[in-house]
Amino acid sequence: MADFIYLASQSPRRRQLLEQLGVRYELLLPDAGEDAEALEIVLKNEAPAAYVKRVTALKLDAATERLKHRKLPAAPILCSDTTVALGRTIYGKPDDARDAMRMLRELAGCTHRVLTAVAVQQGRRRFEALSTSRVSFEAMTAAQIRAYVATGEPLGKAGAYAIQGRVAMHIARIHGSYSGIMGLPLRETAGLLHAAGLKI
Repeated sequence: MADFIYLASQSPRRRQLLEQLGVRYELLLPDAGEDAEALEIVLKNEAPAAYVKRVTALKLDAATERLKHRKLPAAPILCSDTTVALGRTIYGKPDDARDAMRMLRELAGCTHRVLTAVAVQQGRRRFEALSTSRVSFEAMTAAQIRAYVATGEPLGKAGAYAIQGRVAMHIARIHGSYSGIMGLPLRETAGLLHAAGLKI
């Protein structure tokens, strides 16, 4: 049994969280020709939970093919995807600063869900989990939103914010998994890796 896993994610936060668990990993990132962003397109009328689980499964399918194509040593592969949802509205990564401001205006003063799906492929077996947390933002002024977007932090983040960043000053309550909101729920991830045979 391998004593490491492949992490098929470009997120530095997921790397940091795996290190927190003491899990050895190697990155298994997309080739230049792969369109990883295309996997994140939302289908019409798709529910947030169905969306995040489907995207994670697609990412894991692509990573499994990548492993075979590169003829790398066998080891479990971990994929994850995080989305923010207000009701049935899915908030992915903002297109630009203007889009980030729109998202934050809509989330301000409300409680939204953060859904993170995790999947691990071990040989022919696949293990999956879903973490759902709730985050309550206080009301934010237009100036506060502009100041936060100006930091550049919201770009590349689902829902246009990073829980571990400056936006924390506007968060009134969190119910659920802090690490799940960051992008990798540690309790669920540890359980999946244990099921896949990794000693952690």
